[in-house]
Amino acid sequence: MNFELFIAKRYLRAKRRVSFISLISAISVGGVLVGVAALTIVLSVMNGFEDEVQRRIVGTNAHVIVLSHDRHGLKADDELLSRVESVAGVEAAAPFVYSKGMITASGFSDGVVIKGIDLAREKRVTDVHQNISPVIEGIDLPDGSRGIVLGHYLANSLGVSAGDEVVLTSPLEGNPTIFGMIPRVKKFEVVGIFSSGMYDYDSSFGYISIDAAQEFLGRPGYMTGVEVRLEDMYRAPQVADDIVVALGGFPYTASSWIELNRNLFSWMKTEKIVMFIILMLIVAVAAFNIISTLIMVVMEKRRDIGILKSMGATSKSVMRIFMAEGLAVGLIGTVLGSVAGFVGCFLLQKYKFISLPGDVYFIDRLPVKMEAGDFLLVALAAIGVCFAATLYPSWKASRLVPVEAIRRE
Repeated sequence: MNFELFIAKRYLRAKRRVSFISLISAISVGGVLVGVAALTIVLSVMNGFEDEVQRRIVGTNAHVIVLSHDRHGLKADDELLSRVESVAGVEAAAPFVYSKGMITASGFSDGVVIKGIDLAREKRVTDVHQNISPVIEGIDLPDGSRGIVLGHYLANSLGVSAGDEVVLTSPLEGNPTIFGMIPRVKKFEVVGIFSSGMYDYDSSFGYISIDAAQEFLGRPGYMTGVEVRLEDMYRAPQVADDIVVALGGFPYTASSWIELNRNLFSWMKTEKIVMFIILMLIVAVAAFNIISTLIMVVMEKRRDIGILKSMGATSKSVMRIFMAEGLAVGLIGTVLGSVAGFVGCFLLQKYKFISLPGDVYFIDRLPVKMEAGDFLLVALAAIGVCFAATLYPSWKASRLVPVEAIRRE
């Protein structure tokens, strides 16, 4: 151990004549501890939210959506699906029909997003079937009647449950008559309720069979697009481009789940950065305490500094002594804060004792996802701020003239 670290250690552990300095040092350690712990916990919670949102979005939607610029949509044929599934990285593909309309039941009406699916194929592409209650093998009834699965918020607003009838109206796809276009109207029986955990879906979506959708919308033999599930969902943008190339380019287009939800995830990342900056202010306040502590230590140790310099210690050596002392305060606070943050995250993750209103946050417990990168970033940022706080007091100490320092003491 060189003499700078030895003296810094002695100064840090010694019982000072001014006990107030020791109190400020303890407050500085506590400030860094609280700041680091708060940062790691908040970032882990935000990671958990992002992971939960991502899981639910990907569970409800496909990794890639293939559409056509043709206003009639895509020809519904197995050859197209086979060509999509032949692309490297594609696990499965399923057709769908998409439209908007109005749904009526028990005197109540609401807007609805109608999505026609082949449930057998859809099971290979999304997790929608896992969220349907009761469990069903098909959407249409055995007697040939058309069934519909409604989001639970939409079902609640209409006051319906499984077994009730609803009426779908499609003002966009009408029947031509001499009096103009007459909206298509058809009765459906509710065969299930789904709860995806995403309010936008649960409050507005209704799933019907793809055959029923083609019949209801007057599009026999056509589909809106193809949903695609990938082996690696994070390669979605690249595979989407490969699919378009495999289909021959225009009029086909493919969008990945990352592109479709870019604004949401960009907002979440921005919020994470803002929270990091705000909570770093706690560490910054602790850093100001470190500055105050070191300035008072320098004032208290003027005679020691004078003696050291008269014995041959350089200004750089004196500067390193006080930098090491201040940095030690920051390191202690950072280590303790990281441990406290890890323990806090572990307890939140294991016992989930903080509950949330499910109708507001779509989950009922605080999600936590710890990432080593966040812990490392917070620790380095905290140490960096504390190191910066040592520079001015250490520089002032190094500028003391030995004779004046000893004489004034």
